[in-house]
Amino acid sequence: MSIPNETIASLEAVLFACGGPVEAERLRELLALSPEELEEAAKLLEETLEDPARGISLIRVESAYQLCTKPFVAETVKKALELRKAPPLSKAALEVLAIVAYHQPVTRSFIEMVRGIDSSSIVTSLCDKGLIAERGFLDAPGRPLLFGTTETFLRCFGLESIRDLPEASPVPEQLTLPEELPAEAASEETSPEEVTQA
Repeated sequence: MSIPNETIASLEAVLFACGGPVEAERLRELLALSPEELEEAAKLLEETLEDPARGISLIRVESAYQLCTKPFVAETVKKALELRKAPPLSKAALEVLAIVAYHQPVTRSFIEMVRGIDSSSIVTSLCDKGLIAERGFLDAPGRPLLFGTTETFLRCFGLESIRDLPEASPVPEQLTLPEELPAEAASEETSPEEVTQA
């Protein structure tokens, strides 16, 4: 099919103006495109942005599209925005994040049962960072909250979908986060304690 250059330009402009991910359904509505036409327009835009002279690229996160800067210009962009490089998340935070990623949706009690230690402060911190979020309630006594990963998590790991996580049992040790993510603020005891499932 033939996609007008104006449509591709409009797609790029909308994604640029929005900044964050834009759902495919919303893009189809704005640009008056069918699912197939949007897919083709996104493919053409992606190919255009692959030019080494371009500093941005098109990524897909679940059912949404987003423009992001390419790795080779990251340092320049950081300087322009005066972003301070922060240390990575703590090992404890990575453990919680991995448990949520591979077993979601999960309750805080499940996380604590797997780790053998209170993890409430870490769960709260990861929610504040936008890496995990509440995903409803478990249909059980007390109706505990369920948690799952977010689009921010997918973008940080360069994943299009949670299904793209590498298969691993137990959770892979190589699961790490980019350095620019904030460090875990809460400290944690190293001795395990008994946790009761909610």
